[in-house]
Amino acid sequence: MPYDEGLADRMRRALVAHAGITEKRMMGGVCFFLNGNMLGGARRDNDDVRRFMFRVGKDQEARALENPAARPVIQGGRKLGGFIHVTDTDCDASELSRWLGMCLHHAAALPPKA
Repeated sequence: MPYDEGLADRMRRALVAHAGITEKRMMGGVCFFLNGNMLGGARRDNDDVRRFMFRVGKDQEARALENPAARPVIQGGRKLGGFIHVTDTDCDASELSRWLGMCLHHAAALPPKA
């Protein structure tokens, strides 16, 4: 699962105006956090497909999956509740901003982590 700097940079630029954002290399890519709570990440998978992962939260998951571009995140054969994948080809700048808005809304409602 190779790291994809271009995809990570798209997410980084989309989050630049938000305070409290950090990032960490993990899960084969890079993940972004708001006050220590994961927002999502970006990576290129073994099938060479570039994907964003968004943590929209369980309360917004059903609505997010109504979008035909969104897929549930499956890790180790288990569905991760509240997380979705969207390929980079299905995620222009406007869509990236919309998905990140859902992620920021979810993460902002959580208590900060150290």
